[in-house]
Amino acid sequence: MTAEFITTYAWIFWLALILVFVIVEVATVDFTFLMLAIGSIGGLDSGLFGLPWWAQVVIAGVLSIVLIFFVRPPLQRAMHKGGDLTPSNVEALLGLSGVVSLAFVDGHGQIKLSNGETWTAQLSGLTENRPVEAGERVVVTAIEGATAVVLPAERTAL
Repeated sequence: MTAEFITTYAWIFWLALILVFVIVEVATVDFTFLMLAIGSIGGLDSGLFGLPWWAQVVIAGVLSIVLIFFVRPPLQRAMHKGGDLTPSNVEALLGLSGVVSLAFVDGHGQIKLSNGETWTAQLSGLTENRPVEAGERVVVTAIEGATAVVLPAERTAL
């Protein structure tokens, strides 16, 4: 293959590369491959002006790097702006208070959380081995599977 052949048909390479980058970007939505696709468009355009293939690669690379460092960060900030920062799932349960509904026996019992959910619970390893009776207040410190790990409320002021 000669350099002239590569330069003549480089546009096919650029179109295929742009297509691959756009497909990956649609799957990831990270803006990195979008910047690479736009950089590749710069390589394609420079080829249309008759530049040799090595110059096309340099232009595409430089343009991609500039876009990744200067255009991608503001796009990502705009994309994530106004997101809901309210904790959900397990994170929403940590620190939640509750009342013991079934007394703890051997460190295991049942609690009703302030959000209305009833959970099986176990005492945290930080708690001394003492009975925890129904009606006592507890605070969730962790979730292990389907079990809430709790401390009696008077122990939470450490």
